[in-house]
Amino acid sequence: MENMIESKDLMYQYGGAEGEEPKLALDGVSIDVKKGEFLVILGRNGSGKSTFAKHINALLLPSGGKMYVNGLDTSDVENTWNIRNTAGMVFQNPDNQIVATIVEEDVAFGPENLGIPPKEIRSRVDESLKRVDMYEYRRHAPHLLSGGQKQRIAIAGILAMRPSCIVFDEPTAMLDPSGRKEVIDTIKDLNKRLGITIVLITHFMEEAAQADRIIVMDSGKPVMEGVPREIFSQVAKMKTIGLDVPQVTELAYELSNSGINVTTDILTIDEMVNALCQLK
Repeated sequence: MENMIESKDLMYQYGGAEGEEPKLALDGVSIDVKKGEFLVILGRNGSGKSTFAKHINALLLPSGGKMYVNGLDTSDVENTWNIRNTAGMVFQNPDNQIVATIVEEDVAFGPENLGIPPKEIRSRVDESLKRVDMYEYRRHAPHLLSGGQKQRIAIAGILAMRPSCIVFDEPTAMLDPSGRKEVIDTIKDLNKRLGITIVLITHFMEEAAQADRIIVMDSGKPVMEGVPREIFSQVAKMKTIGLDVPQVTELAYELSNSGINVTTDILTIDEMVNALCQLK
């Protein structure tokens, strides 16, 4: 399968101005993301995960090494327009991405700037709002919506530009549990039904457990990689890095340490119930 994203020995350094100590945020990162994959990147604050995400959309350019998006070198400014059409980005605070006073006008903003014909824009706006289950709110004012609804409007705005890949940088961090579920369900649907490549940065381990693959970053480089069950079963190592695991996984770990015969790679409540019911 082809790569949507490919970084090769990617380096990025913040600062370095006169009298300022430079900080190496990315230290030789080599990561491939397949087309159609749902990848989660985990890491504590300062690990480099958000810095890496911003390289995918060419918001940051490498200090060293290379970043390719659908084969396009992000360092080449002539590729920037195509890269940003290919890889959309949704940030933590939806209020920072909403630019209009009516929902459908906000979703139309991106396609209008691409020079899409009005009839095609109308079609894209309606389709994108239906994809995120927000069509009935198309004439509402965004500031009256809930946090989860606002974030889904932000996602619709990206969808209307027809990207092949969407990068989500902690999109649920400011939402309540209901809003988080709305957004994660939308992300999974975009990946499974539309085949859009997803890169999700998150602090919520239950969200990460739903990915195809997880990469854990620390001190500017990947330190763990695998499917969720492989990553989260390594509870002690995750805690050493400064990260949690899903609550049911931690419960299984503690039960196992207490001498109860429970597997430690449990990810869901249903799996935990089944494991407990099989105990003699």
